[in-house]
Amino acid sequence: MIAGFKQRILEGKPLCIRGAGSKDFYGNPPQGEILDTRTHSGIVAYEPTELYVTAKCGTPIAEIEAALAAQGQFLAFEPPRFSPDSTVGGAVAAGLSGPRRVSAGALRDFVLGVKLLDGAARELTFGGQVMKNVAGYDVSRVIAGSLGTLGLITEVSLKVLPQPVADATLRFEMAQAVALDKLNRWAGRPLPIVASAWQNDVLTIRLAGARAAVEAAKLKVGVGETADGTCWDVLRNQTADFFKTETLWRLSVPSTAPELKLPGEQLIEWGGALRWLKSDAPAEMIRAAAAAVGGSATLYRASAELKAQVDAFAPLPAPLMALHQNLKAAFDPQGIFNPGRLYKEF
Repeated sequence: MIAGFKQRILEGKPLCIRGAGSKDFYGNPPQGEILDTRTHSGIVAYEPTELYVTAKCGTPIAEIEAALAAQGQFLAFEPPRFSPDSTVGGAVAAGLSGPRRVSAGALRDFVLGVKLLDGAARELTFGGQVMKNVAGYDVSRVIAGSLGTLGLITEVSLKVLPQPVADATLRFEMAQAVALDKLNRWAGRPLPIVASAWQNDVLTIRLAGARAAVEAAKLKVGVGETADGTCWDVLRNQTADFFKTETLWRLSVPSTAPELKLPGEQLIEWGGALRWLKSDAPAEMIRAAAAAVGGSATLYRASAELKAQVDAFAPLPAPLMALHQNLKAAFDPQGIFNPGRLYKEF
Protein backbone atom coordinates (compact mmCIF):
# COMPACT_ATOMS: atom_id res chain seq x y z
CA MET A 1 0.00 0.00 0.00
CA ILE A 2 2.89 2.38 0.73
CA ALA A 3 4.10 1.78 -2.82
CA GLY A 4 0.71 2.89 -4.14
CA PHE A 5 0.85 6.05 -2.05
CA LYS A 6 4.34 6.80 -3.37
CA GLN A 7 3.20 6.40 -6.96
CA ARG A 8 0.36 8.88 -6.45
CA ILE A 9 2.74 11.39 -4.87
CA LEU A 10 5.32 11.09 -7.65
CA GLU A 11 2.65 11.92 -10.24
CA GLY A 12 2.91 15.46 -8.88
CA LYS A 13 -0.82 16.21 -8.94
CA PRO A 14 -2.57 18.03 -6.03
CA LEU A 15 -3.85 15.47 -3.54
CA CYS A 16 -6.67 15.62 -0.99
CA ILE A 17 -5.54 13.23 1.75
CA ARG A 18 -8.63 11.67 3.31
CA GLY A 19 -9.54 8.89 5.70
CA ALA A 20 -13.25 8.63 6.48
CA GLY A 21 -13.81 12.23 5.36
CA SER A 22 -15.51 13.04 8.66
CA LYS A 23 -13.55 16.27 9.04
CA ASP A 24 -13.92 17.60 5.50
CA PHE A 25 -15.76 20.58 6.99
CA TYR A 26 -12.72 21.63 9.06
CA GLY A 27 -10.28 24.12 7.62
CA ASN A 28 -10.51 25.63 4.16
CA PRO A 29 -12.33 23.60 1.47
CA PRO A 30 -10.48 20.41 0.37
CA GLN A 31 -8.84 20.46 -3.07
CA GLY A 32 -7.14 17.90 -5.29
CA GLU A 33 -7.63 14.25 -6.17
CA ILE A 34 -8.67 12.09 -3.23
CA LEU A 35 -6.00 9.82 -1.75
CA ASP A 36 -7.91 7.39 0.49
CA THR A 37 -5.85 6.20 3.48
CA ARG A 38 -8.32 3.63 4.83
CA THR A 39 -6.70 0.75 2.97
CA HIS A 40 -3.58 1.21 5.13
CA SER A 41 -5.09 0.03 8.40
CA GLY A 42 -4.31 -1.98 11.50
CA ILE A 43 -2.68 -1.82 14.92
CA VAL A 44 1.06 -2.37 14.49
CA ALA A 45 2.05 -2.61 18.16
CA TYR A 46 0.37 -2.20 21.52
CA GLU A 47 2.30 -2.50 24.79
CA PRO A 48 -0.04 -1.86 27.76
CA THR A 49 2.85 -1.93 30.25
CA GLU A 50 4.78 0.65 28.20
CA LEU A 51 1.68 2.82 27.71
CA TYR A 52 1.83 3.20 23.94
CA VAL A 53 0.01 2.06 20.83
CA THR A 54 1.20 2.25 17.22
CA ALA A 55 -1.27 2.09 14.34
CA LYS A 56 -1.41 2.66 10.59
CA CYS A 57 -3.04 5.87 9.41
CA GLY A 58 -6.30 4.34 8.17
CA THR A 59 -7.06 2.51 11.43
CA PRO A 60 -10.45 3.53 12.89
CA ILE A 61 -10.18 5.28 16.25
CA ALA A 62 -12.97 2.98 17.47
CA GLU A 63 -10.78 -0.08 16.78
CA ILE A 64 -7.88 1.40 18.76
CA GLU A 65 -10.09 2.41 21.67
CA ALA A 66 -11.67 -1.04 21.83
CA ALA A 67 -8.22 -2.62 22.12
CA LEU A 68 -7.24 -0.15 24.84
CA ALA A 69 -10.49 -0.61 26.78
CA ALA A 70 -9.87 -4.36 26.96
CA GLN A 71 -6.74 -3.50 28.97
CA GLY A 72 -8.37 -0.77 31.08
CA GLN A 73 -6.68 2.03 29.15
CA PHE A 74 -7.78 4.91 26.91
CA LEU A 75 -6.76 7.90 24.79
CA ALA A 76 -6.92 10.61 27.42
CA PHE A 77 -7.09 13.48 24.92
CA GLU A 78 -10.38 12.04 23.60
CA PRO A 79 -10.13 12.62 19.84
CA PRO A 80 -13.57 13.49 18.44
CA ARG A 81 -15.23 10.74 16.44
CA PHE A 82 -17.44 12.43 13.87
CA SER A 83 -18.23 9.07 12.25
CA PRO A 84 -17.79 5.41 13.24
CA ASP A 85 -14.99 5.18 10.67
CA SER A 86 -12.97 8.22 11.81
CA THR A 87 -9.29 7.31 11.45
CA VAL A 88 -6.28 7.88 13.66
CA GLY A 89 -4.39 9.54 10.81
CA GLY A 90 -7.20 12.03 10.37
CA ALA A 91 -7.34 12.66 14.11
CA VAL A 92 -3.64 13.50 14.27
CA ALA A 93 -3.78 15.61 11.11
CA ALA A 94 -6.68 17.65 12.50
CA GLY A 95 -5.16 17.92 15.98
CA LEU A 96 -8.54 18.19 17.70
CA SER A 97 -8.99 17.15 21.33
CA GLY A 98 -12.08 16.40 23.40
CA PRO A 99 -13.45 17.59 26.76
CA ARG A 100 -10.56 16.15 28.81
CA ARG A 101 -8.00 18.31 27.01
CA VAL A 102 -8.01 20.85 29.87
CA SER A 103 -6.72 18.26 32.33
CA ALA A 104 -4.96 15.61 30.21
CA GLY A 105 -3.36 17.81 27.56
CA ALA A 106 -3.79 18.22 23.81
CA LEU A 107 -3.52 15.54 21.16
CA ARG A 108 -0.03 16.75 20.16
CA ASP A 109 1.14 16.08 23.75
CA PHE A 110 0.34 12.38 23.24
CA VAL A 111 2.04 11.94 19.85
CA LEU A 112 5.22 9.95 20.49
CA GLY A 113 6.21 9.46 16.88
CA VAL A 114 5.02 9.50 13.27
CA LYS A 115 6.00 8.02 9.96
CA LEU A 116 5.11 9.95 6.83
CA LEU A 117 5.75 10.33 3.13
CA ASP A 118 6.96 13.77 2.08
CA GLY A 119 6.47 15.56 -1.23
CA ALA A 120 9.31 13.54 -2.80
CA ALA A 121 7.70 10.25 -1.65
CA ARG A 122 10.51 9.70 0.86
CA GLU A 123 9.67 7.67 3.97
CA LEU A 124 10.48 9.78 7.04
CA THR A 125 10.36 8.76 10.69
CA PHE A 126 10.18 11.18 13.61
CA GLY A 127 10.07 10.39 17.32
CA GLY A 128 9.54 6.85 18.52
CA GLN A 129 7.40 4.80 20.89
CA VAL A 130 8.48 6.08 24.31
CA MET A 131 8.37 9.50 25.96
CA LYS A 132 12.15 10.14 26.02
CA ASN A 133 12.86 9.76 22.33
CA VAL A 134 13.26 13.28 20.95
CA ALA A 135 16.56 15.04 20.32
CA GLY A 136 16.37 18.42 18.62
CA TYR A 137 13.25 19.67 16.83
CA ASP A 138 10.11 17.68 17.71
CA VAL A 139 8.64 17.29 14.23
CA SER A 140 6.00 14.79 15.42
CA ARG A 141 4.13 17.55 17.21
CA VAL A 142 4.39 19.87 14.21
CA ILE A 143 2.65 17.24 12.10
CA ALA A 144 -0.24 17.17 14.60
CA GLY A 145 -2.77 19.76 13.49
CA SER A 146 -1.09 20.44 10.13
CA LEU A 147 -4.19 19.13 8.28
CA GLY A 148 -2.10 16.97 6.00
CA THR A 149 -0.30 19.90 4.39
CA LEU A 150 3.22 18.65 5.26
CA GLY A 151 2.97 15.03 4.27
CA LEU A 152 0.99 11.82 4.26
CA ILE A 153 0.98 10.30 7.76
CA THR A 154 1.38 6.54 7.32
CA GLU A 155 1.82 5.48 10.95
CA VAL A 156 1.49 7.08 14.38
CA SER A 157 2.50 6.12 17.93
CA LEU A 158 0.42 7.52 20.78
CA LYS A 159 0.79 7.55 24.54
CA VAL A 160 -2.10 5.88 26.37
CA LEU A 161 -3.19 6.09 30.01
CA PRO A 162 -5.08 3.91 32.51
CA GLN A 163 -8.77 4.62 32.82
CA PRO A 164 -9.69 6.37 36.11
CA VAL A 165 -11.17 4.22 38.85
CA ALA A 166 -14.02 6.58 39.70
CA ASP A 167 -16.02 9.10 37.69
CA ALA A 168 -18.81 11.53 38.54
CA THR A 169 -20.69 14.28 36.69
CA LEU A 170 -22.32 17.22 38.49
CA ARG A 171 -24.47 20.11 37.28
CA PHE A 172 -24.97 23.56 38.78
CA GLU A 173 -27.25 26.38 37.71
CA MET A 174 -25.27 29.62 37.32
CA ALA A 175 -24.74 32.51 34.90
CA GLN A 176 -21.75 32.53 32.55
CA ALA A 177 -19.70 35.09 34.49
CA VAL A 178 -20.20 33.17 37.73
CA ALA A 179 -19.32 29.88 36.05
CA LEU A 180 -16.08 31.29 34.61
CA ASP A 181 -15.09 32.61 38.04
CA LYS A 182 -15.89 29.25 39.67
CA LEU A 183 -13.89 27.31 37.10
CA ASN A 184 -10.83 29.51 37.53
CA ARG A 185 -11.02 29.28 41.31
CA TRP A 186 -11.38 25.51 41.17
CA ALA A 187 -8.43 25.29 38.76
CA GLY A 188 -6.21 26.70 41.50
CA ARG A 189 -7.17 23.91 43.91
CA PRO A 190 -6.15 20.23 43.90
CA LEU A 191 -9.50 19.00 42.54
CA PRO A 192 -9.83 16.12 40.04
CA ILE A 193 -11.93 18.15 37.57
CA VAL A 194 -11.11 16.62 34.19
CA ALA A 195 -13.74 18.35 32.04
CA SER A 196 -16.27 21.15 32.15
CA ALA A 197 -19.02 22.62 29.99
CA TRP A 198 -21.27 25.64 30.37
CA GLN A 199 -24.40 26.29 28.31
CA ASN A 200 -27.70 28.04 28.92
CA ASP A 201 -26.85 28.97 32.53
CA VAL A 202 -25.91 25.40 33.48
CA LEU A 203 -22.36 24.43 34.42
CA THR A 204 -21.45 20.74 34.14
CA ILE A 205 -18.22 19.35 35.53
CA ARG A 206 -16.63 15.91 35.42
CA LEU A 207 -14.64 14.49 38.31
CA ALA A 208 -12.39 11.48 37.74
CA GLY A 209 -9.57 9.71 39.53
CA ALA A 210 -9.21 7.74 42.74
CA ARG A 211 -12.55 7.02 44.41
CA ALA A 212 -11.61 8.85 47.62
CA ALA A 213 -10.47 11.90 45.64
CA VAL A 214 -13.73 12.05 43.67
CA GLU A 215 -15.86 11.75 46.80
CA ALA A 216 -13.84 14.43 48.59
CA ALA A 217 -14.11 16.74 45.59
CA LYS A 218 -17.89 16.45 45.59
CA LEU A 219 -17.94 17.99 49.06
CA LYS A 220 -15.54 20.78 48.10
CA VAL A 221 -17.32 21.97 44.96
CA GLY A 222 -20.71 22.10 46.66
CA VAL A 223 -24.03 20.40 46.21
CA GLY A 224 -24.79 19.81 42.57
CA GLU A 225 -27.25 17.69 40.65
CA THR A 226 -25.82 14.30 39.69
CA ALA A 227 -25.92 13.88 35.93
CA ASP A 228 -25.50 11.07 33.41
CA GLY A 229 -21.88 10.87 32.26
CA THR A 230 -22.90 10.04 28.68
CA CYS A 231 -23.19 13.79 28.09
CA TRP A 232 -19.39 13.90 27.66
CA ASP A 233 -19.49 11.53 24.67
CA VAL A 234 -22.17 13.74 23.13
CA LEU A 235 -19.93 16.76 23.65
CA ARG A 236 -16.80 14.97 22.46
CA ASN A 237 -18.38 13.73 19.23
CA GLN A 238 -20.39 16.94 18.73
CA THR A 239 -23.72 15.18 18.26
CA ALA A 240 -25.62 17.68 20.43
CA ASP A 241 -28.13 19.99 18.73
CA PHE A 242 -25.84 22.96 19.45
CA PHE A 243 -23.32 21.73 16.88
CA LYS A 244 -25.93 21.14 14.17
CA THR A 245 -25.64 24.60 12.72
CA GLU A 246 -24.38 26.11 9.50
CA THR A 247 -22.08 28.71 11.07
CA LEU A 248 -20.02 27.77 14.12
CA TRP A 249 -16.95 29.52 15.51
CA ARG A 250 -14.29 28.01 17.75
CA LEU A 251 -12.65 30.62 19.99
CA SER A 252 -9.43 29.76 21.83
CA VAL A 253 -8.84 32.27 24.62
CA PRO A 254 -7.15 32.38 28.04
CA SER A 255 -9.30 30.61 30.63
CA THR A 256 -9.31 33.84 32.66
CA ALA A 257 -10.85 35.84 29.80
CA PRO A 258 -14.11 37.53 30.84
CA GLU A 259 -17.50 36.85 29.32
CA LEU A 260 -17.39 37.72 25.62
CA LYS A 261 -20.31 39.95 24.69
CA LEU A 262 -20.94 38.63 21.20
CA PRO A 263 -24.28 38.05 19.45
CA GLY A 264 -25.31 34.42 19.27
CA GLU A 265 -25.29 31.34 21.51
CA GLN A 266 -22.21 30.10 23.35
CA LEU A 267 -21.02 26.78 24.76
CA ILE A 268 -17.88 26.92 26.91
CA GLU A 269 -15.39 24.11 27.55
CA TRP A 270 -11.90 23.60 28.94
CA GLY A 271 -12.38 25.70 32.07
CA GLY A 272 -13.20 28.76 29.97
CA ALA A 273 -10.42 28.40 27.40
CA LEU A 274 -12.63 27.10 24.56
CA ARG A 275 -15.70 29.14 23.59
CA TRP A 276 -17.97 27.74 20.89
CA LEU A 277 -20.09 30.42 19.25
CA LYS A 278 -23.12 30.08 16.98
CA SER A 279 -23.35 33.47 15.35
CA ASP A 280 -23.89 35.24 12.05
CA ALA A 281 -21.91 38.26 13.25
CA PRO A 282 -19.17 39.53 10.89
CA ALA A 283 -15.89 37.61 11.04
CA GLU A 284 -14.02 40.84 11.78
CA MET A 285 -16.11 41.43 14.92
CA ILE A 286 -15.65 37.90 16.25
CA ARG A 287 -11.91 37.76 15.56
CA ALA A 288 -11.40 41.21 17.06
CA ALA A 289 -13.21 40.16 20.26
CA ALA A 290 -11.05 37.05 20.58
CA ALA A 291 -7.84 38.97 19.86
CA ALA A 292 -8.76 41.64 22.43
CA VAL A 293 -8.48 39.05 25.23
CA GLY A 294 -5.36 37.38 23.82
CA GLY A 295 -7.03 34.63 21.81
CA SER A 296 -8.02 33.68 18.27
CA ALA A 297 -11.14 32.58 16.40
CA THR A 298 -11.50 29.75 13.88
CA LEU A 299 -14.41 29.52 11.46
CA TYR A 300 -15.13 25.91 12.37
CA ARG A 301 -18.25 25.15 10.33
CA ALA A 302 -19.70 27.30 7.57
CA SER A 303 -21.44 27.23 4.24
CA ALA A 304 -19.33 26.88 1.11
CA GLU A 305 -20.22 30.48 0.27
CA LEU A 306 -18.93 31.82 3.59
CA LYS A 307 -15.81 29.64 3.48
CA ALA A 308 -15.02 31.14 0.07
CA GLN A 309 -15.10 34.62 1.60
CA VAL A 310 -13.50 34.03 5.02
CA ASP A 311 -10.37 32.03 5.84
CA ALA A 312 -11.04 29.26 8.32
CA PHE A 313 -8.09 30.21 10.52
CA ALA A 314 -7.16 33.63 11.82
CA PRO A 315 -4.48 35.42 9.75
CA LEU A 316 -0.91 34.93 11.02
CA PRO A 317 1.68 37.66 11.62
CA ALA A 318 4.15 37.87 8.72
CA PRO A 319 7.10 36.25 10.58
CA LEU A 320 4.96 33.30 11.68
CA MET A 321 3.49 32.86 8.20
CA ALA A 322 7.02 32.84 6.77
CA LEU A 323 7.93 30.04 9.20
CA HIS A 324 4.91 28.01 8.06
CA GLN A 325 5.80 28.57 4.43
CA ASN A 326 9.39 27.47 5.03
CA LEU A 327 8.16 24.24 6.65
CA LYS A 328 5.80 23.64 3.76
CA ALA A 329 8.62 24.19 1.25
CA ALA A 330 10.89 21.75 3.11
CA PHE A 331 8.34 18.94 3.34
CA ASP A 332 6.23 19.55 0.24
CA PRO A 333 8.11 21.74 -2.27
CA GLN A 334 5.63 21.05 -5.08
CA GLY A 335 2.66 21.99 -2.88
CA ILE A 336 0.66 18.86 -3.68
CA PHE A 337 -0.58 17.92 -0.20
CA ASN A 338 -3.99 19.38 0.74
CA PRO A 339 -3.32 22.70 -1.02
CA GLY A 340 -4.90 25.69 0.70
CA ARG A 341 -6.47 23.56 3.45
CA LEU A 342 -4.63 25.23 6.33
CA TYR A 343 -3.83 28.61 4.78
CA LYS A 344 -4.50 29.75 1.23
CA GLU A 345 -0.86 30.87 0.95
CA PHE A 346 0.20 27.19 0.65
